Amino acid sequence: MTKARTTSRILDEVHETAQDFHAAAFIDARRMREFDALCLAPVADWPAERIRELRSRHRLSQVVFAGVLNTSASTVRQWEIGAKRPSGPSLKLLDLIDRKGLEVLL
Repeated sequence: MTKARTTSRILDEVHETAQDFHAAAFIDARRMREFDALCLAPVADWPAERIRELRSRHRLSQVVFAGVLNTSASTVRQWEIGAKRPSGPSLKLLDLIDRKGLEVLL
């Protein structure tokens, strides 16, 4: 079972109950993944400096970094100058690379 990272005590309790139901075979794995997704804390916003630092830390060009994130080099460039902000899957991927390293995506 995965440990949810929430900021709500109620969501923590609901998730713990769902884990117990899953352990007792009252909830299947698919339904448990839905509970896991509902209980995850949102990913924090990524300012331009932090994106540039993450890319530099992994010694990647903007073009290669864009390829890893499945976006365009233009988008990465706009993130790094603050003209645009990453959202949705891009935020999740940036957070994942920051926490676990680039190797998890390769």
